[in-house]
Amino acid sequence: MSTEPETTEETGPGTPDTSGTPGEEAAPGESRADDREAAEEQAGRADGDGVVGASGTEGEEAASVPESGSEGEGTDPAQEPGTEGEPAGSVEPSGTGGDSTGSAQVSEAEAELAAQRVERERIERRKAEKRAPIESGAKLSGTAADLLAAVRAVESGEKPVATVFAEPTPQPRRPAPEPVRRPQSAPAPAAVAPGAPAAETVEGVSRVLAEGGAPEALAPQVAAALGEGADAALREDPWQLLRISGVRPDRADGFARALLGSACGPGDERRGRAITVWLLEQAALAGHTALDLPTLTAALGRQSVPDPDTAVQGTLAEGEALAFQDALEEPGAAAPQVAEEGEDEEERPVRVLVGLERYALAEESLADGLARLVNSLPKETGQAWGTAADAVSGGAADLVRAVAGHGLVLHTGGEAARAEPAAVLGAVRAAGLRAFAACHTPAGRDRLAALLPGAERSVGTVAGLLAGAEGPARDADGALELDLLIVLDAPQLDVESAAMLVESLPDGARLLLSGDPAVLWSAGPGRVFADLLAARVCPQIASRVPDPGPIGELVSGIGVGELNQVAAPGKEIVIVPVRDPGEAVHRTVQLVADSVPRAIGVPADQTVVITPGHGGAAGTRALNAALKERLNPGPGRFGGFDPGDRITYSPAAGRTVPGVVVKADAEGLHLSCAGAPVVVPRERVEGAVRHGWAVTAHQAVGTRWPAAVVVLPGDAAQALSRPWVYTAFGRAERHLSVVHGVEQVLPKAVAQTPAKPRTTRLQTLLRTQVPA
Repeated sequence: MSTEPETTEETGPGTPDTSGTPGEEAAPGESRADDREAAEEQAGRADGDGVVGASGTEGEEAASVPESGSEGEGTDPAQEPGTEGEPAGSVEPSGTGGDSTGSAQVSEAEAELAAQRVERERIERRKAEKRAPIESGAKLSGTAADLLAAVRAVESGEKPVATVFAEPTPQPRRPAPEPVRRPQSAPAPAAVAPGAPAAETVEGVSRVLAEGGAPEALAPQVAAALGEGADAALREDPWQLLRISGVRPDRADGFARALLGSACGPGDERRGRAITVWLLEQAALAGHTALDLPTLTAALGRQSVPDPDTAVQGTLAEGEALAFQDALEEPGAAAPQVAEEGEDEEERPVRVLVGLERYALAEESLADGLARLVNSLPKETGQAWGTAADAVSGGAADLVRAVAGHGLVLHTGGEAARAEPAAVLGAVRAAGLRAFAACHTPAGRDRLAALLPGAERSVGTVAGLLAGAEGPARDADGALELDLLIVLDAPQLDVESAAMLVESLPDGARLLLSGDPAVLWSAGPGRVFADLLAARVCPQIASRVPDPGPIGELVSGIGVGELNQVAAPGKEIVIVPVRDPGEAVHRTVQLVADSVPRAIGVPADQTVVITPGHGGAAGTRALNAALKERLNPGPGRFGGFDPGDRITYSPAAGRTVPGVVVKADAEGLHLSCAGAPVVVPRERVEGAVRHGWAVTAHQAVGTRWPAAVVVLPGDAAQALSRPWVYTAFGRAERHLSVVHGVEQVLPKAVAQTPAKPRTTRLQTLLRTQVPA
């Protein structure tokens, strides 16, 4: 690797770095040390798992259930910055404007950053005047003002869902917002959404909120969550306020005290049930589909619930959660033998899990559907499958033969390995069979379609297929008319999406799941692809096609825990050392706007910036403000946006689509996303649209750009993990610049910090229905 090509920046020794590293598991109810952003992604919202100190690192996977719902793989207290080590490649020093003195560089960076700060403050003031939001202390006071400001911060993505009310420092992990489906094209703001709460219901809830000292602006959300009679239900059980995203138990306790007075206390059974459900929701935001009972009761204890066991039992009795007993499989143990009649069956150890019904049913439905596909395959494969296998060679032929004889097949490999399922799709269709391929993002769909000229209608996205906007027709039973469904980017499937896909397939159809197991997991609950690989209930075909070039070599090494030095004769990889987040922002703007276009030939609109989180001095918000000022300055008259702004649009929780602002009018903000027009109503802009020059790794997964600039500020050290680094570095096709400020923490994270585990039941469910 080398320093920034032909750049006017100082470069010195260092190794690339990222964040999102999983660290030690924290049980629900424990606070994390960093600001974590609201998911888009899950993205997402995931806004998808790690935390970068003050920068609010984006989270990738979550093994624990932080009380704060912090996004990210978690922090690792054992990881501390060390001395700067060997670079991942060669480093050619250069100086600012030809001058190598540090003072000159510092003065230039400080001057530019000072100007950027002044301009950002001016823009923020103008935006605040136009939106005129009710902030804490304005129009409302005390608890009500704090609560409204905090909830608005969550809805806008400025603060993570479960950390916004924390009194200490902001928390690390980014939780996803409530999984509300947003339409791609929406009606005018004046239109009333079907199923919206009645006006009298909202008015009744407003009166109850005002009586309890909560902001009346929350009334529509409460009314929608509680339904008809919401005012009476809220008065009877004030802790139902915890159903609103962003509300924490301490705020709900204050609201309950104002309504109930001395009649409420920490041991109130209503409080115990509500906090139990809230903790399970935080667990789902962190990627779990269920929680071990001891973990859940310990978290309840930290929330001052005096009798956690009774609280859990009450929640189960009311049907607000479900409990499961799963047998524990001891490593290397033989399969259990069925006891003979009259013999005592040996008791097997079990673990007790508690989960929300929504995710429990989705996981069970997924297991049932997969077992159905495996067991319903006809014994005779037919001549067409043999014809398809004869039409291809190598790994693609192996895949066709595996798919012909099995209802479920897993395929693993990097970016270059996508050519193999593409070849399978082409060969199967040429043999007269019905086949379709679905990717996680529109960009992935377009890359796959480019490998199959003339077969564009056979490629789509998972979201488009489930919505009926893409893909084949359905039969009278609602099943897709398919012989083979290929799903690429399979690690991004959460349990709900995977269950819906499997339920859509008819008996006798084949399912091929293909993906890179080293990338970040899904923004939503579950780890479907990883669980299927671990369960070993179907054939697994590993691609032998390596990713090409220096970037492919670097990323492949990261996948096995090695941060190797690689030769980059064409400056495919450049390391730009920085000392602080302010310098990181300055260097990033120079790279995107000047150095990469001039030295590499990749224009700014084809370069993505990836950083660990949304908050902090080098998060997406700070970087996007600086990049907008340089690349597309403007007053931001529509919610902070101007025509030509690069954006990310979140049509649903966990999904992020890049795009560009076209215009704004009375209908809302007009976007162009993946070539398709999208209109976002005015009231949804703040929560669904962000500037998109800089994104998090979870927002970027599934998409690649000609050039990527990965920003690793020093405060991101505790958020680094192997999956985050692998995903972020792998987004670059031709050129990768690493703005590197974490020194020796990067190689340590790559070598020692794998993905955090998630608590799921899919492996256990599959083993009881599908033979290994």
